[in-house]
Amino acid sequence: MNRVIAITAGAAAVATLAVGCSSSTKNSVSSPPSSSAPAATTALHAQSSKYGQILVDGSGRTLYLLTADTGAKSSCNGTCTSVWPPDHTTGTPTNSGVTASLVGTTTRTDHTAQVTYKGHPLYTFAQDSKAGDVNGEGIASFGGTWYVVGVDGNAITSVPSTAPSTTPSTPAPSPSTGGYGY
Repeated sequence: MNRVIAITAGAAAVATLAVGCSSSTKNSVSSPPSSSAPAATTALHAQSSKYGQILVDGSGRTLYLLTADTGAKSSCNGTCTSVWPPDHTTGTPTNSGVTASLVGTTTRTDHTAQVTYKGHPLYTFAQDSKAGDVNGEGIASFGGTWYVVGVDGNAITSVPSTAPSTTPSTPAPSPSTGGYGY
């Protein structure tokens, strides 16, 4: 008799565990978020760089535009998005140091919202490993050229001559090397 109770109790525990896993998986995948929960958003900021004032996301990652995009419609899909991830949002993007009227969103082919600035869909670059990196400037790939976005919403196509250099200058030879007639 004790065996029957133990087996029944064990079966009930397994059934409860299975139902609990099933319902929690179902809730995390298919339940819509609570209306009282704030929507996740993306932030746009202005940041100084060797290209002047540029747009960055909330993590300080440089934002780029693609010349192949037509208006607010993104042409970067599939493999392109693994190299140039779209700057997604699920709410209204917040901003700081940028023109609020230029901030918007566009709906991608996968039905996600992508942040736009002055009508340009925005992307990060997978090769930018940390905030402040600007490794994607001027790369021609995926049908167009990728440029850093200035705070005016335009592509920055070269380093301004007035921008402070972020790379160390080459030092002059020291007197011990015999350079410059010393």
